[in-house]
Amino acid sequence: MTSKLSTPTARAQLVAEFAALGVRPGDAIMMHTSMRAIGPVEGGAAGVIDALCAAVGPTGTLLMVLGADEDAPFDALRTPVDTSDMGILAEVFRTYPGVLVNDHPADRFAAIGADAQHLLEPVPLHDYHGPGSVLDRLTALGGRVLRLGANPDTVTLTHYAEYLADVPNKVRVRRRYVRADVGELWIESLDDTDGIATWEHGDYFPQIFLDYRASGGVRVGPVGRCEAELFEAPAFVAFAVDWMNAHLPR
Repeated sequence: MTSKLSTPTARAQLVAEFAALGVRPGDAIMMHTSMRAIGPVEGGAAGVIDALCAAVGPTGTLLMVLGADEDAPFDALRTPVDTSDMGILAEVFRTYPGVLVNDHPADRFAAIGADAQHLLEPVPLHDYHGPGSVLDRLTALGGRVLRLGANPDTVTLTHYAEYLADVPNKVRVRRRYVRADVGELWIESLDDTDGIATWEHGDYFPQIFLDYRASGGVRVGPVGRCEAELFEAPAFVAFAVDWMNAHLPR
């Protein structure tokens, strides 16, 4: 006898659950996902992508951050995702038919859909999460963020807000990357690992998201076996900027 816990969620059910959550045709959506939280799905990780593509339709767009290893030679199209950090769905998305991938070694994103090429246009080599970044373009499009069972510290859009926040003496870093085509690169940016400033309570990323959710800015509902969260990118960025201005050292 098959238990409900081991029965995969059908793709059609996922499409219905995305619609009930508020995903609309034409949406530009950045995803953060945990397949472990979502649970078994018909078609696996590709089935989740299939369902999301159906939910946003041909005029919509899906976006994911892929990341890259600082120490390994980087090839935008061939370098696999570190699934221990980014999750298995990101690697499946990277190789999904029709997906485009940008070539920034510190800011690798993948996208599919109507606005994919626009989102993935070249970004600045330095300060790659700031103005002119993929995150800036998503916000300008009125995009949205969909979290499927992801940890509360997983909201990459917060990095864009760090550039807009009026916080003095932001911490900067300089990191070495190796690109397969051009060799060694040194890239400078705000510190996107430990934060732009020291907050007395530790990592401020999850707190910003939890406070935003508590403010009522997040739609919540079931998708598969996880609790899904959907919110507007421009509203979140504005909230995150205000939060940093109020809570980080001045």
